[in-house]
Amino acid sequence: MKRIGLLSDTHGWLDPRLQEHFAACDEIWHAGDIGDPSVTEELQRWKSLRAVYGNIDGTALRTEFPADQRFTLQGVRVWITHIGGRPPRYDPGVRAELKADAPNLFICGHSHICMVKFDEALNLLYMNPGATGRHGWHKVRTALRFTLDAGKVKDLEVIELGVRGARE
Repeated sequence: MKRIGLLSDTHGWLDPRLQEHFAACDEIWHAGDIGDPSVTEELQRWKSLRAVYGNIDGTALRTEFPADQRFTLQGVRVWITHIGGRPPRYDPGVRAELKADAPNLFICGHSHICMVKFDEALNLLYMNPGATGRHGWHKVRTALRFTLDAGKVKDLEVIELGVRGARE
């Protein structure tokens, strides 16, 4: 069993309250648009980190992290990328790959819209944690927390961090 903290679209700012929210997690996953290497450096001080770079990320982050991560953890086949679209309107570059080799869990960021949906057509669970950063079109900053256990995703929670742009 592994407990996962999932965030995206920090855009260079990491809400310090996430450390408490992710305290019981085994790993933290970042679905891109990190914005500044200091964000991932801090996350790595908290927990083991898996991350992908996003469209705003510069050379340093693109050198450290891949565009895509595919792996299996606790019997769940996972694919994390930044720009993925959403069911059933996936990004064209992603759609063909999903149809050819769909994971059990498909994670992306980019939209700043928190959404979790089971895609019956592809038999996969789609997750977008929304955005935890202060910049973008989202109204509320969000992240996700869940458990992977024996091939299943369980105990999913949405973490609301407050209104975008608000100073803590």
